[in-house]
Amino acid sequence: MKLLAIDTSNRPLSVAVLEDAKILATTTTNVGRNHSSTLLPIIEQSLAQAGFKPDDLDRIVVAAGPGSYTGLRIGVTTAKTLAFTLHKELVGLSSLEALAGNVLMEGQLVSPLFDARRDNVFTGLYRIENQRPVQVIADQHISIAEWTDQLAAYPESVTFIGADVATYEAPLKEQLGDRFVRAQPQLDLPQASVLGLLGQTAQPVEHLHAFVPDYLRLTQAERDWQAKHPKEDHAPYVEKI
Repeated sequence: MKLLAIDTSNRPLSVAVLEDAKILATTTTNVGRNHSSTLLPIIEQSLAQAGFKPDDLDRIVVAAGPGSYTGLRIGVTTAKTLAFTLHKELVGLSSLEALAGNVLMEGQLVSPLFDARRDNVFTGLYRIENQRPVQVIADQHISIAEWTDQLAAYPESVTFIGADVATYEAPLKEQLGDRFVRAQPQLDLPQASVLGLLGQTAQPVEHLHAFVPDYLRLTQAERDWQAKHPKEDHAPYVEKI
């Protein structure tokens, strides 16, 4: 299987091209450039390095969230457009799951973490089984205090991974004590190569045009709508892509 993987869910941008389990080309940058202007040139360069034309691909895998609203829209829109125009399979995977996949210690509990501001985080809990992250607690948008309370129920060490862990290290250590384990800094960046490996066996999107990012929280427009219509059904009000 020839596969293109894309992760623009946060500040880092990562692209990889794989053939089965072999990583042919990968680029990850964390310099804060505009993903909208750098993603396509990096995809083009990566395909050229792998010796592939776009039509050679069998599948496109994208980090579908949570993360930055803008970053997610750029990555998902690009992946959907490529999948539609090239008639290829599309797979969307959790951005947190992909980051947890950087940890390979068998049996280890892993909490990937993105800052969601105002003492809130995007996070979930995974256990590494057969070198893959398996979800233990679903991805969620939650306050750091509530998250530490949930983790207190697990009497074993938890490895925290992500560049934003440093922001919340103090309350995590206070609650978990020596069960708090910090992943090595080199593992904090999402790697599209890991996303691609995880995406090889994942179920493709069934309805391509209905696929949208998984923001895990309301957009500002949705929050504003709720404030003005408190008695109405709180279904998604805004098409998110």
